[in-house]
Amino acid sequence: MDFSYSPRTQELQARLSAFMAEHVYPAESRWFDEIEANTRAGKRWTPLQVIEELKPKAHAAGLWNLFLPPRAENAGPDTSGLGAGLSNQEYAPLAEIMGAVPWSSEVFNCSAPDTGNMEVLARYGTPEHQKRWLEPLLRGEIRSAFAMTEPAVASSDATNIEARIERDGSDYVINGRKWWTSGAGDPRCQIFIFMGKTDPTAPRHSQQSMILVPASAPGVTVLRPLTVFGYDDAPHGHMEVDFKNVRVPASNILLGEGRGFEIAQGRLGPGRIHHCMRLIGLAERSLRLMCERAVSRTAFGKTIAQQTVTQERIAEARCLIDQSRLLTLKAAWMMDMAGNKSAKAEIAMIKVVAPNMACQVIDWAMQVHGGAGMCQDFPLAYFYTLARTLRYADGPDEVHRNAIAKIELGKLAPRG
Repeated sequence: MDFSYSPRTQELQARLSAFMAEHVYPAESRWFDEIEANTRAGKRWTPLQVIEELKPKAHAAGLWNLFLPPRAENAGPDTSGLGAGLSNQEYAPLAEIMGAVPWSSEVFNCSAPDTGNMEVLARYGTPEHQKRWLEPLLRGEIRSAFAMTEPAVASSDATNIEARIERDGSDYVINGRKWWTSGAGDPRCQIFIFMGKTDPTAPRHSQQSMILVPASAPGVTVLRPLTVFGYDDAPHGHMEVDFKNVRVPASNILLGEGRGFEIAQGRLGPGRIHHCMRLIGLAERSLRLMCERAVSRTAFGKTIAQQTVTQERIAEARCLIDQSRLLTLKAAWMMDMAGNKSAKAEIAMIKVVAPNMACQVIDWAMQVHGGAGMCQDFPLAYFYTLARTLRYADGPDEVHRNAIAKIELGKLAPRG
């Protein structure tokens, strides 16, 4: 098992880090300023100019669609020239670099939920779907959303989903209420991937299907943005969306009825690698901020960095971050070698380990900053909300721990 980065990855790491240093980090204050200016002007959900200006620079630098895997993994159209064609293990360290600035992934057309939606369209979409939706997504011209979680049921068990997708002649009619539909607040969002039940009488994991729903379809209503500890993440947003008698062509179904879980598993595996590596980047930056603050402040006659408790937390943070990175790289390597199923335990483990690690490291960094760690003068409070959210997104801790335990207990089963 070799975790050394390939020459291609090392080259991209250097180029991406240089781009971040030259263009992204200097633009962080402008990003916040634009949001505030848009809010005062009553245009809070307007796309940010700072990102739109950086996108063509990233494209010109060859740092575009870095997430896009090789065509052999897509079983879809020829996307050569549209992305880097990297394996999960090769892309992972790049996601870490982007993760240090939460909004920077969009600059490189590598932000969620578009990355997962693009992979779904590449793997499971028809040529018509790919022409209409995938190509403009790959060019960064539109955005997308993934509508799965529902407010009325415990969506940690996705078989609880109640939204309906019912056949009516040459169409499907869609009804349901979704929430935490990230990206639906962006005015550039033009397509939803919607999960609902086509046959409630089918076997438990064959009742659900996924279908493409244009955001402009009659009956689609964005009701409100949901806040995370007071943050609404404009202009991206996490929205509650109502789908009422929405009618779309039957050809919009992905793969066919009853294959929603199959698509979800294909989508979520790589997405969890991306999330976890971005969190590792966030934790790395938080540790750096923690160290910088610790050496610059004095309390009780010595710097905070000289306090034993601070040294213990810095050391523990380094251990936790490196452990999380190695486990995530192992999961990515296993996925590349033998597919998502081979790494199901490791994928579940990183989804528990990385968010909890990030929450702890960021919390320690906030503590070192004192009152400054809680306010807008530093990004740590916002970092914490992002990390805490990912203990729910793509499955809560409890679900993943349950899956890990079942796999472990299964090792005791008698072998015939």
